[in-house]
Amino acid sequence: MTPSLAALRAELKELADPVRAVHSLRFFKTGPGQYGEGDKFLGLTVPIMRGLVRKYRDLDDASALDLLESSWHEERLVGLLLLVEGYDRGDESRRNRIHRAYLANTRQINNWDLVDASAEYIVGPHLDAEKIALLERLARSKNMWERRIAIVSTFHFIKRNEFRPTLKIAELLLRDTHDLIHKAVGWMLREVGKRDRKALDGFLRRHYQQMPRTMLRYAIERHPERVRKQYLAGTI
Repeated sequence: MTPSLAALRAELKELADPVRAVHSLRFFKTGPGQYGEGDKFLGLTVPIMRGLVRKYRDLDDASALDLLESSWHEERLVGLLLLVEGYDRGDESRRNRIHRAYLANTRQINNWDLVDASAEYIVGPHLDAEKIALLERLARSKNMWERRIAIVSTFHFIKRNEFRPTLKIAELLLRDTHDLIHKAVGWMLREVGKRDRKALDGFLRRHYQQMPRTMLRYAIERHPERVRKQYLAGTI
């Protein structure tokens, strides 16, 4: 049978867990003034959603984008995962369409899990490591989620031992005021350090005194305790 958007939505609703949904409201900070304010949850686990993505992987991209417009958080995540699947399997024309659609809908990619499940797979591979003007523009955005997309997209390059994009975007975000950006930048820097400790330490020695504390702590998590203490004490 040809998979349908209506069937997928029906399964999402059928699998909903109201108790888990209440927990998700707290976990994803949906209260007044919080970063996920007003979001709605069905209460589904990530493994369940990934299973549905495998089952409905042949849905067209228009259906995935329809899900991305949903007010339900899990429907947006499933839509993004379907787009990731489509990008991975698509030809150049399809990849171009998905990439453009993704950037046109960043207002709906509005929580950290949505960014982290998609940016490195749709934005990163569409760019050349030497041509990251798009990421620089996103890093300067007033939209916090676009700034997170900018840094998390560089994970694509990190996994290929190309560290310049990460270090460049991290430098642009050093003075960002949001904790979720501090965590994302620190995470990406730590991933650089796993592969090239010298590259990370070179960046840290230039910038660690400017870095927000959370960003620095994340970046140096894998350093020896003695070195971590030196960085945190400002004695490197």
